[in-house]
Amino acid sequence: MASFTPVSALLGGLLIGAGASWLLLVLGRVAGISGIVGSLPLSRGFEFAWRALFLLGLIAGAALLYRLGVPAPLGRAGVPAWLLIVSGLLVGYGTAMSNGCTSGHGVCGLARRSPRSLVATVIFLGVGLLTASVLRHLPEWLG
Repeated sequence: MASFTPVSALLGGLLIGAGASWLLLVLGRVAGISGIVGSLPLSRGFEFAWRALFLLGLIAGAALLYRLGVPAPLGRAGVPAWLLIVSGLLVGYGTAMSNGCTSGHGVCGLARRSPRSLVATVIFLGVGLLTASVLRHLPEWLG
């Protein structure tokens, strides 16, 4: 965690909160990325437009930061492509099972004091901690 900078973390959190609040107040929509992406292919007209613009804004924001000299996060070296694909599919399956993702439940749902989102977020974090711990210590356990 040597790269943690409180100012950028605070600004990032404020921007996420402002974007999620704007989407809820102006359009009455929750900023759950999996729902926005998952419904995009079936959307038409205004529904398609706001979803596409929201996602383009996420990409454009990251591109702008990169152009301003903020380094892109590094991936883990040596992770095979098949594992990334399987991991992505499992994440997609999990978000479908829980009717939302970490942004929908963790950011927006908790802010709305949703009990269902609290349970989902606790499960997300618990499974993430367990997975990280197992993967970190598995080589030691296998000897």
